[in-house]
Amino acid sequence: MAHIWQGLLKEYEQYMPDYLKASTLGDSVVTMREGSTPFLRASFLEEITGASKVFVKYEGVNPTGSFKDRGMTAAMSNAKAKGAKAVVCASTGNTSASAAAYAVRAGLKCAVLVPDGKIAMGKLSQAIAAGAHLLQVEGNFDDCLNLARKLSSDYPVELVNSVNPARIEGQKTASFEIVDELGDAPDIHCLPVGNAGNITAYWKGYKEYNEAGQSTKLPKMWGFQAAGAAPIVLGHVVENPETVATAIRIGNPASWKKAEAARDESHGLIDSVTDEEILAAHKLLSTKAGIFVEPASAAGVAGLIKKAKAGEVPAGATIAITVTGHGLKDPQWAVRGLDGVEVTPTKIPVDEVAAAKILDL
Repeated sequence: MAHIWQGLLKEYEQYMPDYLKASTLGDSVVTMREGSTPFLRASFLEEITGASKVFVKYEGVNPTGSFKDRGMTAAMSNAKAKGAKAVVCASTGNTSASAAAYAVRAGLKCAVLVPDGKIAMGKLSQAIAAGAHLLQVEGNFDDCLNLARKLSSDYPVELVNSVNPARIEGQKTASFEIVDELGDAPDIHCLPVGNAGNITAYWKGYKEYNEAGQSTKLPKMWGFQAAGAAPIVLGHVVENPETVATAIRIGNPASWKKAEAARDESHGLIDSVTDEEILAAHKLLSTKAGIFVEPASAAGVAGLIKKAKAGEVPAGATIAITVTGHGLKDPQWAVRGLDGVEVTPTKIPVDEVAAAKILDL
C-alpha cells in the first residue's frame, strides 16, 4: 500500500523533542501535510558554477507557499496543546500567511503585526483571507517583533515567530528530507538569511541527522543577506533596511547569534548580494529551471553564482540551495525586466503565419 504523507510531526516524530512528538500531542497536532517538497536538479547552475551536482529545495510549494509552514505546524501544535486561546506574530509576509492559516486549523485567534508599507500584497491577502486580525504597526519589522514579544509576555497569547523554539524544530526537517533524497548531506548548503531562523534550523537538523547515523558528513552553511539588509555581514544593526527582497528586509535578526554559530561551526560563511544579483538569479530560476520564486528566495542562488565568479566553489561539490517562497507571493518582479520596465505581450493578428514567425518556427 502506498505511503500517504502525514505531515512533519508524524513523519519525523523520532527526531522531535518530547513536547512535539505526535504521540504526545495527540489531537493537538495541527498539520496541513506540509513538507515533502520537491528537490530538483539544476543543471544550469552546474554549468555556471562548475559544481558536480546542484539541487534546489523548492519550499514555495508548501501549503501556504513558503518554508514557514514547517515551523508553524510545530509552533501551532504546541500552542494548542498548552491551551492557548490566541497566537501572535510579527511578519513581513510569509509568517503572517502561515500563522493565519494554521491558526484556523487549530481553532485559535491570530493577530498579525505587519510593518507599515513593507509588505507584498500577495502575502497580506493570505492573512486577510484566513481571518487574521491584521495590525499594521507604524514602524519596521523589528518594531513589530518587539511589540509581539510584549503582547505574548503580558497577555494570554503564544508568540509564533522563529524566536519560538518549536518553529526551529519544525524547520529543521527540511535538512532531513535533503539527506533522505541524496543519501548523505551535501557539501555546501546555500540559503537566504533574513531573521536567520532558517540557517539555524537547517544546521540543527543536519547535526541531529548526522548524530543519528543518517549521514556521514556535515555541509558548510552558506547564508546570503540582501546588501541593503545585511546586519550580520556588516556587524551592526541596520536601522532602515532596504531591498526588493521583502522577506529578508530585516535589520536586526532574532536568531543573529545562532546564525553566526551555524556559520562558524560548519566552516561556512554569511555574505551579501545586491538587489541586481538577486533579480538576475530570480529570472534565471524561472527561465532555466521553471522554478518561480519571490525575490528573497533567489538570494541563495545569487550568492552561489557570486562565489563561483570569485572561484570559491569546489569543482566536485554537491550543493543544495533552499528557495524559500513561491513567486506568486510577490509577482510584480516577474512582469518587469531588470530595468524595471513592465513586460507586455507581443500583439499579432489572427494569423498562424504571423504567430509562427514570432516564434521563429
